[in-house]
Amino acid sequence: METRKLHTAQGRPRAFDIDEALEKALQVFWRKGYLGTSLTELTEAMGINRPSLYAAFGNKETLFRKVLDLYQEQQTPYMAQALKEPTARKVIERMMYGVVDLLTNPDNPPRCLYAQTVLSCADPSDPLYQELAERRILIEATICDRFERAIAEGDLSSDTDPAALARFVLTVNFGMSVQASSGASRADLLQVVEMALQACSNL
Repeated sequence: METRKLHTAQGRPRAFDIDEALEKALQVFWRKGYLGTSLTELTEAMGINRPSLYAAFGNKETLFRKVLDLYQEQQTPYMAQALKEPTARKVIERMMYGVVDLLTNPDNPPRCLYAQTVLSCADPSDPLYQELAERRILIEATICDRFERAIAEGDLSSDTDPAALARFVLTVNFGMSVQASSGASRADLLQVVEMALQACSNL
């Protein structure tokens, strides 16, 4: 765990726990979204002043990029676990149930941080929009690679379009986040998963 000594407004040095501050920033961004989060809210939650935030993390956008990395590491391990499943259907099943667990965990805001930010940052020229698009493309490509392997192993039929299947899975996952953020229950989301798996019944 990294700790730095930064200065308060009075000039007295203070131990500053980088990891703990980042965790607190994650919670604020997750609850309020990138655009809905002010620097004042961030500094209050992190227990630091603005100069300390800039010195440790750069600007708000740079801090958010670090938060996205932390979110991926802490909250979406089910993605990597799902890709290790022996069949494509099991990959899809574990991934979708993982999304439901994330969205309905009472300790979490009922939404996906990625999806929430994508919906609020709609300007294609915005660097953050481009960052999120690149991350989505990378995730989609990773899932596509797994489905290509499934085709090579004979687990999926040779006429399966792995890219289209990967897009379908991500579309359902992001869609469930939108549903959860507007009040859909765990039972509602599980019903969506069951219908999606039925659509994949020929896999």
